[in-house]
Amino acid sequence: MKKTKMFFTQNEWRLLVTSLNALRNRLLGEGRYTDTVNDTMLAVMNAKTKRIRVAG
Repeated sequence: MKKTKMFFTQNEWRLLVTSLNALRNRLLGEGRYTDTVNDTMLAVMNAKTKRIRVAG
């Protein structure tokens, strides 16, 4: 599996986690497997954060 680095702002990260959770809830409601969504959510939530300094 190829790894890709992605950079998100705090708002984008929050939207991503919320969207993945909504997808997971929909799949659970339909009785389908959620393994891939679970793995993706864990990867996003456990990802390292990088602080940057903004000039100004």
